[in-house]
Order: sequence, then C-alpha cells, then structure tokens
Amino acid sequence: MLQEEIKIQQVLESESNQESEEDKSNRVDLLVENQKGELVIIEVQNSKEFDYFHRMVYGAAKVITEHIAKGQPYAQVKKVIAITVAYFDLGQGDDYVYHGISQFKGIHHHDTLQLAPRQRELYKKNQVHDIFPEYWIIKAEKFDDQVSDKLDEWIYFLKNSQILDSFTAPGMAQAREKLDELKMSFEERKRYNRFLDRLRDKASYNYNRRIEYEDKLEEERKRSEAARRETEEIRLKVEAFQKETEEIRKMVEDEKKKSRRRKAKG
Repeated sequence: MLQEEIKIQQVLESESNQESEEDKSNRVDLLVENQKGELVIIEVQNSKEFDYFHRMVYGAAKVITEHIAKGQPYAQVKKVIAITVAYFDLGQGDDYVYHGISQFKGIHHHDTLQLAPRQRELYKKNQVHDIFPEYWIIKAEKFDDQVSDKLDEWIYFLKNSQILDSFTAPGMAQAREKLDELKMSFEERKRYNRFLDRLRDKASYNYNRRIEYEDKLEEERKRSEAARRETEEIRLKVEAFQKETEEIRKMVEDEKKKSRRRKAKG
C-alpha cells in the first residue's frame, strides 16, 4: 500500500466528523484514495474504549455504504482499508503494528478459498481478502519514533502530527500541505480560503475563455469548410457547364459537316 501514489480526499477535524450528535460513526481524520480506487480511512483514537474493535467494523461498513450509489451492483463496493492509530493499549500484544485481513479457511482440507479466474478477470483482484475490508492497528505508545522505513514515516506523522524533511513516502507531500492547512488560525484559514477562491475564479475564467476560443475556432472551421464546399460545388458546376458547352459545340460541328456532305452529294 505504501508503494502506491495516493490522493488525499479529505482531512476532517473532530467537530466535523459527525453528521449529528447521535451519529456513532468513527472519527475519520484522513480519507485517502489510492491508485486502485480503494478508500483508506485513518482514525486517531486517544481514549480507551473496550468496544473499539466493534467500532472499527462499524466505521469501515459506514464508509462502504457512503461510497456506493443507489441501484449500483455489489461489484461497485469499494475496498476499504481502515487504519487506527491508538494511544491506548488496544487488546493484548507486544508489536506496535498489527494487520488484519479476511480469509476463508476450509475446515476439512484446510485450504484457503480463492477467487475463480473469471472473478480475478472481472474485478482485477488476486485474492478474496482483496475485496473485504482490511484493518491496520498502530499502537502509537509502543512506537519509539525511530523511523526505519516508509511505514514508520507514516506512523511518525500520525503519532506526532509532524513530517520531517527526510520523509519520502508516497503522499507525504500532500499530507504536509493538509497538515499545514489544519494548523492555520481562523484568520489565516479565511485568508487562505479567499486565496484559493481567487485561484479558482481565475482558473474558471481561463477555462471559459478557452472554451469560447475553441468554439470560435470551430465556427470558423465550419465556415471555412462550408465555403470550401460551396467553392467545390461552383467548380463542379462550371466544369459541368463547360463539358455541356463542349458537347453542344461538337454536336453543332457534326451537324455542319453532315450538311456540307449532303450539299456535295446533291
């Protein structure tokens, strides 16, 4: 996953993560889409919750249902990768990174259920677990801030809300930009948003002018094409007239010759 280019769709602050006070959705701090169109949701959880595993399941399911339109076939269900950065001891374990996937094991032959060749072709997936939600749990308190690979870069960022200049993981530049935006004061955010609005207005103006120019060029091309066709029609008519005139001239000339021959015989 870390080797892929990603697109950060949203960075959500805690106040905006719930549609209402009764909404039990997880607090998604980062919503990411990777090259495959899969959704990666990242949540930072500070307080201990005994039912947090259940909450992870609910959060992934909610994101799935929010990203499929009514009437679409089940094949359009997006793969969700749920990442939790936990600042409490979630479950029991000594590692600071845990990875969970869905696998189906045979109870008699102990084999792993695989996708049929046609399913792999249709859905561009290699394994059954590539369809089901995937879970990552990062125990931030167990991470000692020693960065040794790209995964550690993301863990460091998610734990400390800081991106070091040496970080090179895909998507890190986008994350830095979004993080800087979140750190702005209210007035800074307003100025920044006004700046973005001006950029959008300018881009929209340029876009519309470009469309206008393209339309004018198309109209001119059509007029030129119409003029060319009209010129060609006139040329063909002139050629037809010339041909007809030549045929008449020949007929007259032939008739004169016949008349002279008749007179000579008489």
